[in-house]
Amino acid sequence: MSATAPYAGPSPIRRPVAAAALLAALLSLVFGLLLAGAGPASAHAALTGSDPQDGAVVDTAPKEVTLSFSEAIAVGDDSIRVLDPSGKRADTEAEPRDLSEGGTVRYGVALHSGLPDGTYTVAWQAISADSHPISGAFTFSIGAPSETTVALSSQEAGGGPVGVVYDIARYAAYGGFVLLVGGSAFVLICWRGGASALPMQRLVVRGWLTLTAATLVMLLLRNPYTGSGKFADAFDLAGLQSVLDTKPGAALVSRLLLLGAAALFIAVLFGTYARREDEQERKDLTFGLAVGGGVVAAGIAATWAMSEHASTGIQASIAMPVDVAHLLAVAAWLGGLASLLVALYRTPDIGSAAVRRFSAVAFGSVVVLAATGIYQSWRQVGSWSALTGTRYGQLLIIKVALIAVLLAVAWFSRRWTGRLTDTSVASSGAEVTSSRAEVASSGAEVTSSRAEVASSGAEEADAAAEPEDTAPTAPDEASDDVAPERAAQLARQRAVLTATKKKRIRDADPERSGLRRSVLAEAAVAVVLLAVTTMLTSTEPGRTEEEAAGGATAATAPAAGPVNLSMPFDTGGRNGKGTVRIDIDPGRTGSNDLHVWIDGSDGEPMDVPELKVALTLESKDIGPLPVVPDRLAEGHWTASGVQIPMAGDWKIDVTVRTSDIDQVTIDKNAKIG
Repeated sequence: MSATAPYAGPSPIRRPVAAAALLAALLSLVFGLLLAGAGPASAHAALTGSDPQDGAVVDTAPKEVTLSFSEAIAVGDDSIRVLDPSGKRADTEAEPRDLSEGGTVRYGVALHSGLPDGTYTVAWQAISADSHPISGAFTFSIGAPSETTVALSSQEAGGGPVGVVYDIARYAAYGGFVLLVGGSAFVLICWRGGASALPMQRLVVRGWLTLTAATLVMLLLRNPYTGSGKFADAFDLAGLQSVLDTKPGAALVSRLLLLGAAALFIAVLFGTYARREDEQERKDLTFGLAVGGGVVAAGIAATWAMSEHASTGIQASIAMPVDVAHLLAVAAWLGGLASLLVALYRTPDIGSAAVRRFSAVAFGSVVVLAATGIYQSWRQVGSWSALTGTRYGQLLIIKVALIAVLLAVAWFSRRWTGRLTDTSVASSGAEVTSSRAEVASSGAEVTSSRAEVASSGAEEADAAAEPEDTAPTAPDEASDDVAPERAAQLARQRAVLTATKKKRIRDADPERSGLRRSVLAEAAVAVVLLAVTTMLTSTEPGRTEEEAAGGATAATAPAAGPVNLSMPFDTGGRNGKGTVRIDIDPGRTGSNDLHVWIDGSDGEPMDVPELKVALTLESKDIGPLPVVPDRLAEGHWTASGVQIPMAGDWKIDVTVRTSDIDQVTIDKNAKIG
């Protein structure tokens, strides 16, 4: 093999610096736009309130229980159940009534009349607008709390073995889509000769089979995944019919129909197209396949966009086509990367021109991914707290980091691609020289064969001159029978030798070996990236998680009412023991009246020289807010207009001084608001 020509590209020092600067600017732009302000968006539905509230104690039995959610949900007959202390149904078991109005999503169930006092459990399960099952439970009491025998399943909606298999199918579906679409695009755009390469055909067909099988599994498991959690219900025809009436079910059926069209596309690509030799006819067929395949690929991508995160929340009409473009860009990049890896390791015929074309496709895909990814992140996160404090935000950070690593490795692959251009010429020259040597060798073999034939003819002539009474053996006829078989065997051997020599030459090419290693590293990172991306599609977005946390706080807060506290104290001096009683009325945010009574150890009102009160909300770093009450009567102090700025668990500090040197500060927490 001839020496490799020097790589005439940018300086190896300047290029990493420029790439690092470009990457840093891109990441800054991503996070800057990511955290721009926006209105509220939702994906997974979240419980934002209930009546009665969680933990509330009501004097009389309510007529119904209502639940409020952050977005539209799908409910069934048993979506909301109310259970009495013994575990029996306290609701009328009718389908929940839709009480939504305006932008509020609310459902309610009626209760039986004459319910006895005790603690009641509300268990609910529904399907959010983005197709994911959600569930939860809380309690309230009538009259007074009591013991309850209700035992709810600790398994979350969509969990258990059914949930595991369903999630595996989801991962497999994304992987199959990437191989199907990316592999087909690689053949049509980058390497048309790959249509006749068996490894490329296997890659695309396996992608189609994986996506089809995963879609069928998801369709069958959809009913138990969102309901009972039992595999046996996968073949419940009534349950399957109910799934087909939902948006996710319609999306899965549509995907199966589009995969039928994709099968026809594959048959033409690796059949008629691969055998087409006329260049003009092949160009026309390429255009037709590109248009048809693009429509089918966009349709399959839309089956995800129409049933998951992009289909709900703000700007859904924009988010869905953006999501389709994002998925197609992922498939073109990662699927093309897998195809390039297979071509480099399994086929000796791919040239540098195909690698350069894929490099251009990958660059365009990255640009589309950056633009669509910034928009999607802005919709689903939208704040620093959600980015760093939620699982969705943390996964998004990991995804961005993986993309940065993938781009860095791709930069090295691009360098190897540039070097591969010059090496290919040298390799071709070596191959031509080898071919000429083979031709010369073949010529020598032919000459040798002719000499053997001449020698045989001479021997036959000598034999004919000898007077032997033997029958002729017809050597010419025997030679005619053996020659075609021997020629075919020699042709096969020469073809194997030629292919082996070509593969040995290409494998010995250091630039090609370097490209293989860098592409293999890219593929490894891409697998992890695809897994993280799939996890993001099933993770509650950061925006919604924060809304759910706020809704849970509101739903679990007890009803506003006066706060009554009693705190014993001991200053350590003479007559230093007593009890402080505090009332805060009405015990909610805004203006409140504060009353403080001090009783001595004998239970009689007790005057003290000094009394101070301070309020602190430690969870929000608010306070201490000082309150100096006025003495109203012996042992009684009061302050009006005490402002409570925010609901929460407030710490109330009381400082009592009983003499010039005896003083103590006591505290107690109370929920206010």
